[in-house]
Amino acid sequence: MSSVKQAPKPLLIGSPLLAGVVFSLIWLGIGALFLSFMLHFTNMKESELGTYALLVHVFSALAGGFTSGKRSERKGWYNGGTLGLFYGIIVIIVSFLAADATLSWDSVLMLGSALLSGILGGVVGVNLKK
Repeated sequence: MSSVKQAPKPLLIGSPLLAGVVFSLIWLGIGALFLSFMLHFTNMKESELGTYALLVHVFSALAGGFTSGKRSERKGWYNGGTLGLFYGIIVIIVSFLAADATLSWDSVLMLGSALLSGILGGVVGVNLKK
């Protein structure tokens, strides 16, 4: 008997929506870390943080929508939009629980931006699958 070791199989997430949420949260963590470094090591003011945080949310939802659309292989707008909606709701819930933030127009703006960028990412992801 020969004992040939096989390479481990990569961990794949089966659901396109779950994969998109995981990737968007990873990008959110990277973006938050980047903003923290920018705030600490540059002369960036905390008052500017809201705009940059919105950009991080938009990019995170775009990346998650792209992943979701690419894995779903069809209905990219639907899968990306669902991802954007879930992402936005997760962020709102976490901000409510962690910082006791209330719903405001900024929350609605972030949710709408996440929805639209998730849709865009899903459309691009489906069309790049080929």
